[in-house]
Amino acid sequence: MQKSVMSQLQIGRLYAKQWPMRKELAPLFTEFKVIKATELAIAVMPILAMLTLFFQLNYLGADFLPQAIASALFFISLPLQGLLWLGKRANTPLEPAMQKWYNELYTKMVANGYQAKLKEKKPRYLELANLLKDMFDKMDKAFTKEQF
Repeated sequence: MQKSVMSQLQIGRLYAKQWPMRKELAPLFTEFKVIKATELAIAVMPILAMLTLFFQLNYLGADFLPQAIASALFFISLPLQGLLWLGKRANTPLEPAMQKWYNELYTKMVANGYQAKLKEKKPRYLELANLLKDMFDKMDKAFTKEQF
């Protein structure tokens, strides 16, 4: 089922907020790098787009308005590309090996006192993010170190 661009951007934003930004996960998942880059792009790219537009129009003149607008739109699109990727990743079902690891992690967490139920039989990366966030927030440090 095809999602609208706006809903995929919203899911990507939610996924970026849910994903635990822990250094233990950085070598295992690309989300850490993509979320950091997207957050930086959200902060910097609008300013860079305005500066590009201003300087091109100021120094090159109105004849270069189409090129200035194209450059500005490119810079504005960079954070959106990161959010779209995150939205697509959030809705991607886990691969079989990752799903097995997800189920094993959930089983170990329940054995150590975690009290939440699995919502889906075929979890997506969004459910993995929620489980990992719960693991880092609700489980003790010894359990977390044992897993990584």
